[in-house]
Amino acid sequence: MLPKFDPTKPESCLSLLEDVTTNVKQIQESVLEAILSRNAQTEYLRGFLNDQIDKPNFKKNLPVVTYEDIRSYIDRIANGESFDLICDRPISVLLTSSGTSGGVPKLIPMTREEFEQRITFSSLCAPLLHKHIQGLSEGKSLVFFFVTRESETASGLMVRTMITCVLKSVNSTNSFLWDRFQISPHAIATCEDTTQSMYCQLVCGLLQRDNVVRLGAPFASSFLKVIKFLEDHWLELCSNIRTGRLSDWITDAKCVSEIGKFLTAPNPELASLIEQECSKTSWEAILRRLWPKAKCIEAIVTGTMAQYIPLLEFYGGCLPLVSSFYGSSECFMGLNLNPLCKPSDVSYTIIPSMAYFEFLEVEKDSQETGHDPAENSEVVDLVDVKIGRDYEPVVTTFSGLYRYRLGDVLRVTGFYNNAPQFRFVGRQKVILSIDMDKTYEEDLLKAVTNAKHLLEPHDLMLMDFTSRVDSSSIPGHYVLYWELRSKVKDAKLEPDPNVLEECCFTVEESLDAVYRKGRKNDKNIGPLEIKVVKPGTFDQLMNFFVSRGSSVSQYKTPRSVTNEEALKILEANVVSKFLSRKTPFWELHELHSSR
Repeated sequence: MLPKFDPTKPESCLSLLEDVTTNVKQIQESVLEAILSRNAQTEYLRGFLNDQIDKPNFKKNLPVVTYEDIRSYIDRIANGESFDLICDRPISVLLTSSGTSGGVPKLIPMTREEFEQRITFSSLCAPLLHKHIQGLSEGKSLVFFFVTRESETASGLMVRTMITCVLKSVNSTNSFLWDRFQISPHAIATCEDTTQSMYCQLVCGLLQRDNVVRLGAPFASSFLKVIKFLEDHWLELCSNIRTGRLSDWITDAKCVSEIGKFLTAPNPELASLIEQECSKTSWEAILRRLWPKAKCIEAIVTGTMAQYIPLLEFYGGCLPLVSSFYGSSECFMGLNLNPLCKPSDVSYTIIPSMAYFEFLEVEKDSQETGHDPAENSEVVDLVDVKIGRDYEPVVTTFSGLYRYRLGDVLRVTGFYNNAPQFRFVGRQKVILSIDMDKTYEEDLLKAVTNAKHLLEPHDLMLMDFTSRVDSSSIPGHYVLYWELRSKVKDAKLEPDPNVLEECCFTVEESLDAVYRKGRKNDKNIGPLEIKVVKPGTFDQLMNFFVSRGSSVSQYKTPRSVTNEEALKILEANVVSKFLSRKTPFWELHELHSSR
């Protein structure tokens, strides 16, 4: 666990980071010892350890597991059995993850102690930002948060997202911290009507535009949803500011009350300024224009979020993009110690106090042959990872997860003191496959990134995308759904067929040799297809998944869709279709070199 420190003193935070990244091996040994000694008598550990809680016995006898392997234990706790099935302390909440298992969000156990540790971990981010970015103390943050409606299990355990847990933990004794740093009142951020909350957070941010020094949201995707919402509602927002009267459809009592503290009188001058900026033919740099004192945009822009970087740079006028930390519902893991680095260069330094960390090496050979890396790879300790290699994290936590595979792929980029630094590569999951080909999330993201460069000379932006395999044709083929937008406001969207067909081909050229061989020589894979969908389609897709338990704050567009209802939404919004007209290049030596 993290040592005690004063989060209000930057020097204390930075000193702690130096200590924990230096004494990595000792901290990891003590973390494992503490977890095993405290939880040795749980039903789960008793079945494997036989009262021997030393590290060699742990490594030898405890299996490396996935969520499905331990799901029965979590279900039993959810249904009322005792927490000591897996943990020595009460489970205070079940976190619902942004990922899914069998179409249903995972439920991750968390104790009160673990929650407090995550809050402490998060408090380390601010000193790092202040160290690298001048002027952050001269104003407040307009960071958009949203709660998700919570539920209860049969036994009365609360089921919440991590962000909802954090927002609900703010109370009368610590609310002064929220008010000190955030532009929007806490009562507005915790409004369960996301639309009303988003609107009122924007009202607060616009009314106090000269006091905003930091913009953002938990993920790049959720921040872009806010920008899209602003595009759709700026006229109404200006009307509210001009008249000093909030729209009648804002009915949440707390929102109305809190906005009343800011929207106290007509402000036609501010309304005209906002109207002038928003009515320009291009929304390039709109964030910098509306919030001129903003120093950065803070949001996760690594992994699948990386595809949104060009959009944030366009709207932000090249405001620095800061991706502060790496974590999941299962465990908070690493911090970005160089917040002003390029988004493509972000590496997270693992904080060894947060859990016991092991790593499964992920090799391309095992991915291409479909073998599970857990069957062949040695599980190595945190201090034993090698620079340049890819690994899947395996975590053991104080809240009852033991040798649990996170499913992410991380690449070691270096060390800070003795703590490894990792770049997030993607998820350890094949998302498209027809024949012998296996396309991973990382591969598809790279291919789409290469292709969308072709849109730039035509003032087009790729707003979002997903994919699927169409097996109805013979041979089967990859289908990409693209939502496009013009950089020129209100311009008619008529993409040049030649450009989109070239995009299809560029995606294919960017995929691996196995795919290209299947296309060229074996003819086991048909030409790749791009289907352009109507503006707003991916909002509909998000609403569908949110209705099934996802959170707006944590929602990530799935890069491959198999759900039939979701596919119906996509297909109903298709406005044009394009096929690759050329066959990608392939040579025999490429196949051997890729193995």
